[in-house]
Amino acid sequence: MLLAHDTEAALQAVVELVNSGEDPDTLLTIDDVDAWYAKYRYSGRRDGDQAELDQLQAARPLLRSLLNADRDTAAAMVNRMLAEAGAIPQLVRHDDLDWHVHAVAADQPLVTRVVVETAMAVADLVRGDEMSRLGLCADDDCAGIVLDLTRNRSRRFCSTTCANRNAVAAYRLRQKHSLR
Repeated sequence: MLLAHDTEAALQAVVELVNSGEDPDTLLTIDDVDAWYAKYRYSGRRDGDQAELDQLQAARPLLRSLLNADRDTAAAMVNRMLAEAGAIPQLVRHDDLDWHVHAVAADQPLVTRVVVETAMAVADLVRGDEMSRLGLCADDDCAGIVLDLTRNRSRRFCSTTCANRNAVAAYRLRQKHSLR
């Protein structure tokens, strides 16, 4: 299934946000939020204060739960999130981005926009029966979320760090057995 650009961007942003809560936490300062906000090209209201950081950190468990949900549970969660936010999807074009969907006003708090954009993106996964694009990292010592956008659905690790750690461990195990 080919996902719309805004769906992919929202999923990539939320996976990074949720995974930022893993040890070590990588969303600790307002500067961290600034970098994340810019990286994923969010637009609209930005308070840039401790309260906003606290709200994003507090939203991570709910978002993690959505990303780990089965299809039917995800559908119910999406419906609840959109209703609670009073979402009214609109096609918008801004900056250098072509038409895409915003479901809440730009003056809503950042955390509201993140939750709603995530819900809209997961709605696309539910509708396309593509929830298998989301999973847990194959590294036994990691609880990170994996977003697999590959054609052959081969992504197993949440980051290059986890992939490299496992590759090195596998290499060392092969070397150990070849010496016997």
